[in-house]
Amino acid sequence: MLILQLAIILISSKIAGSISVRLGQPSVLGKLLIGIVLGPSLLGVITETKALEEFSQIGVILLMFLAGLETDVQEFKRSGKASLLVGFGGIIVPLCLGYFAGVLMHLTVMESWFLGLLLSATSVSISVQALKEMNQLQTREGTVILGAAVIDDVAVIIALAFLMSFAGGDVSLSAVIFKKVLFFAAAILFGWKAVPWCMNKFASLKVTETVISSALILCFVYAFAAEYTGVAAIIGAYIAGVSISVTKFKHEVFEKAETIGYSLFVPVFFTSIGVAADFSGLKENLVLIVLLSLLAIFTKLIGASLGAKIAEFGWNSSLGIGAAMVSRGEVALIMASIGLEARLLSKEMFAVIVVVVLATTIITPPLMKWFFRNKK
Repeated sequence: MLILQLAIILISSKIAGSISVRLGQPSVLGKLLIGIVLGPSLLGVITETKALEEFSQIGVILLMFLAGLETDVQEFKRSGKASLLVGFGGIIVPLCLGYFAGVLMHLTVMESWFLGLLLSATSVSISVQALKEMNQLQTREGTVILGAAVIDDVAVIIALAFLMSFAGGDVSLSAVIFKKVLFFAAAILFGWKAVPWCMNKFASLKVTETVISSALILCFVYAFAAEYTGVAAIIGAYIAGVSISVTKFKHEVFEKAETIGYSLFVPVFFTSIGVAADFSGLKENLVLIVLLSLLAIFTKLIGASLGAKIAEFGWNSSLGIGAAMVSRGEVALIMASIGLEARLLSKEMFAVIVVVVLATTIITPPLMKWFFRNKK
């Protein structure tokens, strides 16, 4: 069954992506929409399974690993201040307005703050693909977006731990912060000293494809370590890519990892987002979904764009950066699951949030295309 599903996903995503490009949109938009068409919400040809979920996870990890390989480390260092402004701008505005929205919805104080945190999350895996298609990934804007996403992820998870400690959850804020600091310190030190050594040692082995195999090993180890310490796996994969990008193996690894990723795993990731969509009960909560979706889109767009403007970007670039931060993706879904388990989110509200996350994910590529349309 999985083999047939993979065949259907691959042919459908390629055709849908091509149609999307012909209509002047990034191909990722077509891949997301075809997932909804194939999934249980419409045709029911593809169903969400554990195996498909694992393929999807590998896809997003490889996508962010490739983004790391394409990152200019010197530009990344120069963009630190701008990334901070964009990251925190994209947190503060959704957090505060999300809290007030929760109050207006008669949620408790804790539930309102949790809603604000949910709206503050960012996942740039979709944005990375759109940036690649528009040749913007290696620009200053692309570098700032990736840096801001790392800052956003860490800050929101720490804030979530802080909230959970007040909500009575068995969470130690100091332990959460310690694990984050430990991960980034170890990841940077290992990437600086050990990654080049590991790549050289593996490359000398008398077996086939040692370079790409060693790179993938490092990618998956980094992703696991990130997830284990409470940082998103995609951040670990991104750091692994950056670490390898400064070695002599960068181009060989990129070419082969791109072939592996885009031939199978990445299309499965994009399509599976649409497959996972659940529109049951949509009519009863349609107004709430529309209002929360608009709130999610505009608060992140405004907050991150203002941060970019303060960092002295032009308005088009600022809005393009803000648009790239709109997608909440898997980060918000993980947080929503935590909130459901901790009773900070009702089952009905959880279903609403899933649709809102999907809406922010679908709107991100065309928004980016619009704001970056005149940038060469």
